[in-house]
Amino acid sequence: MNKNDVEVIINNKRYVLCGYESDEYLQKVATYLNGKYAEFKVQENFNKLEPEMKNILMQINVADDYFKAQKQVSDLEEDAQRKDNEIFDMKHEVIAYQTKMEALQKQIERLEADSIETQKKIVRLETELEERSKTK
Repeated sequence: MNKNDVEVIINNKRYVLCGYESDEYLQKVATYLNGKYAEFKVQENFNKLEPEMKNILMQINVADDYFKAQKQVSDLEEDAQRKDNEIFDMKHEVIAYQTKMEALQKQIERLEADSIETQKKIVRLETELEERSKTK
């Protein structure tokens, strides 16, 4: 993997970012930081702070964004796991219903066969009864 050197502007100063990530990714990092600086610059109190305090506030806010994103990822993973479990349970329910349906289908087939045999028996008995009636 090649190391990339990308020139970026952060808070109106030029920097060269080095990393194994793509140029686009490193530019995205710079854009994110510029967005953070823009958020702070509109706040009157921020502009009155010492540079060290400005940096500390920036670091705190970046860390806050990181932990919130991490929490969001964790919540999404938990939600995905819950949905996976629900899907797994539903698949088992479907299989159980299919098994019941197959058993009921076999029972219907048996009952239909029994019904045909019973109808044949009725016809035989009726025929025998008719023949006995004729012979008397």
